[in-house]
Order: sequence, then structure tokens, then C-alpha cells
Amino acid sequence: MIRTSRRGFLGAASAVAVGGLSLRPSVAGSGSRPSEPYRVITDLSEQYDDLRQGTNLRWKGSPKRIAFPKNAEDVAHEVALIRDTGLVPAVRSGGHCYEDFVSNGRVTAIIDTSAMNQVSWDPNMKAFEVGAGAQLGAVYQLLYKQWGVYVPAGNCPTVAAGGHIAGGGYGSMNRRDGLVVDHLHAVEVVHMRADGSVAISRGTRDPNDPHHDLWWAYTGGGGGNFGIATRYWLRSPQAIGDAPETALPRPPRHVWISTVSWNWDTLDEAAFKRLMTNHAKWHEKHSAPDAPETALFSQLKTWHRTNGAVTMDTIVDDAAQDAAGMLARYVQAVSDGVGAPAILQERRVPWMQATQWAGFTGPDPTRRFDGKSAYLKRAWTDEMLSAAYAGLTDPRMTNPVALLMIASYGGAVNSIAPEDTAVAQRDSIIKFQVVSIWDDPEKDAENIAWTRNTYAGMFASSGGVPVPNGTVDGAFINYCDTDLDDPRFNRSELSSFDLYYKQNFSRLQKVRNTYDPKEFFRHGQSIPLT
Repeated sequence: MIRTSRRGFLGAASAVAVGGLSLRPSVAGSGSRPSEPYRVITDLSEQYDDLRQGTNLRWKGSPKRIAFPKNAEDVAHEVALIRDTGLVPAVRSGGHCYEDFVSNGRVTAIIDTSAMNQVSWDPNMKAFEVGAGAQLGAVYQLLYKQWGVYVPAGNCPTVAAGGHIAGGGYGSMNRRDGLVVDHLHAVEVVHMRADGSVAISRGTRDPNDPHHDLWWAYTGGGGGNFGIATRYWLRSPQAIGDAPETALPRPPRHVWISTVSWNWDTLDEAAFKRLMTNHAKWHEKHSAPDAPETALFSQLKTWHRTNGAVTMDTIVDDAAQDAAGMLARYVQAVSDGVGAPAILQERRVPWMQATQWAGFTGPDPTRRFDGKSAYLKRAWTDEMLSAAYAGLTDPRMTNPVALLMIASYGGAVNSIAPEDTAVAQRDSIIKFQVVSIWDDPEKDAENIAWTRNTYAGMFASSGGVPVPNGTVDGAFINYCDTDLDDPRFNRSELSSFDLYYKQNFSRLQKVRNTYDPKEFFRHGQSIPLT
């Protein structure tokens, strides 16, 4: 048993002591109880102050209980305990949430999936089993070192599979091999039925599976909507045979990586707009699923002028025809009429080492950040470019780590029909975010105001948000943004759900109604019941 404070209780064993009463949680489909206690910490635990918050240090919760279950049965037991004791749950995998969906004053029990970090071959499923708490860096290493395969997931190695896959995560190989959810074979989920009993269900890609809709919801419907994902199974739809070595794509053997920069002193408004348009036009031309240039992915980072430079990090599959030439032609095309950039690095490295490359590894986990996203289907409008330039040169902004982070998209991503997965944006060429990263809590207002104002200006003619049209295509659920539901910042007629899910929203509502009809799992942008 694990000792807690007076306002806590004894947890993770066969009975739960609450206020002198002994409760035995009822769990359907999971056995009577965990075979061994799993770890639970409270506000008396040494780790509490660290573990009540995630990567974004803007958010700090005050849960009474943080549990670390080791499998679905443990999770089911914990969910039943939370139900029976009246606590308010939230689930966490890597802790990279943009908003306070987990760490807030309302949540009193966090279920942390980090102990479920397995990566193994399941011969019965003929697919790779990945625990919801497995971090992407470890997933890449284990898949590649043991079987020579990989899955095209995200770039940040500390992001965990649980929320990343549920939201339809993308990364540096998405143009070549699609999204991670395009390789999702099955998912295991702990959820609550209408009668209050806790169940464990498994949904697969098979359209005849009675839980097929559950699988579909986890191909981009977002975390915390349908229950708690405990395991994913990965196998490409086109895979043939029973061998693990053929179940997923093979990554590049080697890649070219490059970082170039343009000095802000050489960029007036006209030059900035030319650079941005060049970059977008290249993606317009080279984002068809069969384009050779899908071997290339980049992040154009237009830092605030106080940073001194605009940078672009690029990776190219060395197996592509004339890969080094493709990289050179790309940099030249983006630079046309602007001036050649400074080349900070350009080298050929093994793919495994490139998965840890600092150019793509995500935000520093000791900082605070705020971001707002959009998909781009074609080159920027002048309204968008003028507002971006105004924001990036705003003299009132003092943070050099405020930027537009503009990522390559399209290619193989666009070979999937919008209704085949919950990710509805299947004809975009770029995914970008207006984001600011800072340290001092006293700078919160300044940085949040900057992201809001810059984003609102870019979409001024559509109510301050990226309403789907011929140029833009909504927002990305994994870059969640509660301002999308605030009429002060969203003056369009669309909700965040319309922007995240588009035409797939109604189906996701039905899945929510089936697998969480009591709305046991809730956060700031949970899908509402039908």
C-alpha cells in the first residue's frame, strides 16, 4: 500500500480506503484488480512538484493523486477508483500539451502512462506494439536497431506516443511516408460505459471490426476524448507477410541535414514577402504524393527581428536521386531574389543519429510557450504576409524566440482520403504555427498578446482564425488552442471542432457518445456529445 496525506487515500491495491469506507472498484473486462501495486504519488511525495506539471511550465496543477499504471488492467482499476472516489481525471503521456488540459486546478487525479513504454513485436497481431508512454526517440531506436524499420512520427524525441498518435502526429518523413496514423493497425482503450462500468476495448483498421470506429477516432481525433489509449499496434496497410522486418517502412540509411540563415538586416518587407512566397511556391510545385521532392522536409523559422536572423533547417533522404542537388536547388529556389543565405551546416549523417538533431527536436522543456496553428493549401495571401511581417518586426516585442515555425507538409500525407482517418486536412502543403517561447512568468502577457495579435492579423478577413477555404485549411488538434473557442479571438461562425476536424466532427461526436457517454474524461476542448 502507498501512504498518502489525510485528504488522500490508500491506492493501487485490492481495496480503496476513503473516509473509513472500503470500496472495491468494479471493472468490466479487466480482471478483479492489478496483480501488483503500481506507483502512485501525492503531495507528500518527493517528486510531486515536478510531476504535477508537464513540458509547458505555464501550467501547474494540484492533483491529489498521480498514478503510473503499467498496463490496461492497471488503468482500468485506476479509472474505477477515480470514479468511486469522485475525483476528476486527466491522462498524460509525454506532457507536451499546449494548453492546461492536464495541469490545472480542476483535475484532481492524473493517470500518467509513462510506465507503459514497451516497443515489441506482437506475432498474433503481426504488428508492433507500442505503449502509450513510449517516447518517440526510444520508439525510433528500438524499431530500427532490432528490426530495421521505423514509423513516420514526430521530430521531438521526448514526445510520447499516447497523445501524439491520437492527434494524428506528423514529422520529418511525412512527405515520404505519410502520417503516423496512416500506419496505425489497432488501439487498446480503457473507457467508461453508460452504466458506469469500466471497459477495455480494442479497435482495428478492419472495417468489419465492431470497434472499428474507435480505431478511426484515434487516427486524429485528439487525446482525452474517448478514454485512455494504453497500447497502439503499428503496421502499414500495404505490408505483406508475417515478418516484423516487412511490417513498417524502412527509414533512410543516411540523410542530408542543412541549416541556412538570412540576416534580418537584409530583409525589408518586400524581401521578407519574397522569401515566404518562394518557400510556399516551392511546396505548391513539389507536394504531390509522387513528387521526387517528397524526400525533402524543412522547417522555415522566421524568428522575431530581435533574434537577428531567419533560419531554415532541412533534411533530405540521401537515397533520393541527386539528394545533394535537390537540397541545393531547394535553398536556391527559396533564396531567389532575396540573396544567398549563410550556410551554417550541411552534412550527410546516418538517419538514426539525425533523429536526435537539434534542428528538429522541439522546445526546451524548462520553458513556457504559446502557439497557434494553421494548414496552408497554397501560397500565402498578402494579408497574411503583411501581418506576419508586422508581428515579426513589432518593436514592442522584446523576445527573440518568437517566430513563425513553418513545416513542410503534403506528399504522401495527401494520398489518403480525408474521411479515411480523423485527420481531415489531406490537401495541404504546409503546416505552420505562430509561437513564442519564454522563461519569465512576468512576460506571459507580452508573449501571449504577441501570438494572439499576429495570428489574428494573418486571418483578419476570416474572423481571426484559419477558416477553411482555397488557401488555408483549419488548425491542428495537437497544437491545441482554447482561443479558438473564445469569441474575443474567433469572430467566425466556426468552432474549434470545425477548424480541427472539419467534416469528420460529426462522426467523432458519435464515437464519443459510444465510448465516453458519461463524459468522464473532459478537458478544455473535449469533443461534446451528440
